[in-house]
Amino acid sequence: MSYAIEVKNLSKSFYSRKKQGFWAGIFARKYNEKKAVNKLSFTIKEGERVAFIGPNGAGKSTTIKMLTSILHPTSGRARVMGMNPAEDRELLAYNIGAVFGQRSQLWQHLSPMKSFELLAAVYDIPESTFKKRLKNLVATFEIGEYIDKPVRTFSLGERMRCEIVASLLHNPKVLFLDEPTIGLDVVAKAKIRETLKELNRREGTTIILTSHDAGDIEDVCNRAIIINHGKIVIDESITKLKAQYLSRKVIRATGARGKISVYEIDTKCMPLQAALADIIKKDDLVDLTIEDPSMEEIIKDVYSKSENISCSIKLRGK
Repeated sequence: MSYAIEVKNLSKSFYSRKKQGFWAGIFARKYNEKKAVNKLSFTIKEGERVAFIGPNGAGKSTTIKMLTSILHPTSGRARVMGMNPAEDRELLAYNIGAVFGQRSQLWQHLSPMKSFELLAAVYDIPESTFKKRLKNLVATFEIGEYIDKPVRTFSLGERMRCEIVASLLHNPKVLFLDEPTIGLDVVAKAKIRETLKELNRREGTTIILTSHDAGDIEDVCNRAIIINHGKIVIDESITKLKAQYLSRKVIRATGARGKISVYEIDTKCMPLQAALADIIKKDDLVDLTIEDPSMEEIIKDVYSKSENISCSIKLRGK
């Protein structure tokens, strides 16, 4: 079995100086330690699409920065495509791509084409290889109509597509995506998600995605690693993750006069059939749908680890 990423007891601490008296500060300085990442261990197989998620301050970005050689770990071991990010930084750069939603690798006053040509030179991509690769990426991400226009004139969705293309020019084996759809409209998000899945199917690119958007997680990934306070809370397939937290059901009832009521129940203590019977008695219904909670709600439950189960039918918004 080939692993794209192997992490063993990976830790990262940051230190800040404690307030001390003048002489004590000179002769015996003391520091506060904050553990951003605390003995993380996991593996990711080549070709997997993994959501690496958690609340703000959970340690996601710190872990990604260690895997991409931006930060060195305090302790533990990490391997990306068999390389140590802390020691093989230059070689690693040829095997990974990274997209950060808040940071651009494109020059705002130049066209994407000019930026692509510069990046091709940085990565020593032969001209024939570059042209062939770029042609495929332009077609896949549908950026041909604005590839020669200044980036500063782009919408956020157009720029993000070009950012992903820029990160894929050198054909990396692993692609790190940090909030790739932040601020995008629904149509732009859907296009990027579908294109990433197509890229994974066609080229086998391993995708590591961090996002607060539940749609990104559900649509792109087949596995989720959830961390909090620098530790792994859950490491499961998306299917199993949803199954474990799908005791809650959302029931949408439409009355004869068009009024829509949305109810929430927990089937751990109230059978679905009993809940439906009770809801049907309340109104003359013309339509009834049963939905699973969104991935966002599931992850919220994971974070809170709430054991409180409501054994009544709860009307949302009340």
